[in-house]
Amino acid sequence: MFKKIGAALLSAGIIFSAISTPVFAEKPDSPGKSNSKGGKKIENVIYLIPDGFSANYAANYRVFKGEDAVWDNHLKGMFSTYSANSAITDSAAAGTAMATGVKTNNGVIGLDTEGNELTTILEASEQAGKASGLVATSTITHATPAVFASHVDNRNNQTEIARQYIASDVDVFLGGGKDMFLPKSEGGNQEELDLIEQAQEVGFTLVETQDELLNTSINLKKGERLLGLFADDALSPELHRDETTEPSIAEMTQVAIDTLDKNKKGFFLMVEGSQIDWAGHANDAAWAMTDVEAFEQAVEVAIDYAKKDKKTLVVVAGDHDTGGMTTGANGSLKLNANILQNVTATGEYMAAQLNEERSNVKDIVEQYTSLNVTDQEIEYIRQATNVELAINKIVSDYASVGWTSTNHTGADIPVYAFGPQSEKFVGFHDNTDLPKIIANILKVNLGN
Repeated sequence: MFKKIGAALLSAGIIFSAISTPVFAEKPDSPGKSNSKGGKKIENVIYLIPDGFSANYAANYRVFKGEDAVWDNHLKGMFSTYSANSAITDSAAAGTAMATGVKTNNGVIGLDTEGNELTTILEASEQAGKASGLVATSTITHATPAVFASHVDNRNNQTEIARQYIASDVDVFLGGGKDMFLPKSEGGNQEELDLIEQAQEVGFTLVETQDELLNTSINLKKGERLLGLFADDALSPELHRDETTEPSIAEMTQVAIDTLDKNKKGFFLMVEGSQIDWAGHANDAAWAMTDVEAFEQAVEVAIDYAKKDKKTLVVVAGDHDTGGMTTGANGSLKLNANILQNVTATGEYMAAQLNEERSNVKDIVEQYTSLNVTDQEIEYIRQATNVELAINKIVSDYASVGWTSTNHTGADIPVYAFGPQSEKFVGFHDNTDLPKIIANILKVNLGN
């Protein structure tokens, strides 16, 4: 059922990469039409958000992969992430800041601290005649995608977010969360409404498998739109994704671009690598790195399109750090994240395979990690109150990956950008600056 996930990992850290590779001296982008302010014309923006990703994730990923990631040569700056009511943000407040340019309280979606609706960069793009889309590996109604196209005072109200989606002008939704659209009478979470039926009535084509997604053609000119719901809840972690039925984040990104590209006035697309954050909460280094790998493939799709199109800006920025991942652990001067290539299951899955007495710890851990665990490590797992976290700690220790938290942290986050006018992201920013820069480049009005 499981597959070995790809490549090798990081080497030193984002700042050391900047020293060895002059990323701020990036080669000029291909020529394009100029706008009135002298910058090259931008019609499309692809905003990719690796939820929970920070500089140390980037550093460990370079070791895991064994070479630079696609974003490493496009590092532009860093930004702060605090919310209106906390030094440490959650995804709702961080996403709202990144979508609207305004700080709000943790847990709040698309509203300011007084409860007023904020215009998002996606909505401003739509007002300029652009097509729009949202892609995520969580439920599509989860906090980060939700901040771009809904306005609620509680991020957990995903059924209301789904209702607002269907009433919105968004052209493409791709992710998990079918239950958020179905009534309870059909096993869903809506009280009575069948939002899938409503979506089809207003022009959405529903796709539920990889094959359906890859063989769907949507004509935006005819008012057709695309709703892809590939799981009742969230999609599978990349470690467990069934490649024959569930699309990858790269495949969803490609189909979204192909669909939105048909609008002559351009498009705005947000793509979230949702489960990097969840891996951080679990301190699961292998889950984190393999979901970063899947996300990188989506970034490659976006950059490949931008290179050909020459009028597309690609922005990559996490919303906050999760877990306080470190590069190096237990005093080791080596980075060993490449061993995570041999891990084929999440810690949660391995914990679920243990028998009641936990007498099979050695067999399960070695089966899914290829590690030769010691008697002391086996006993540590057997006695653990949280067996999942214990397994993840052992695996992380072997990989020289440390963790300081099981929650978010206040770490500054790197921003990468590729395409015309990408130099506008150079320097140190706040998360509220990102949508303002994008709005300025697109010549749209956030109005917040």
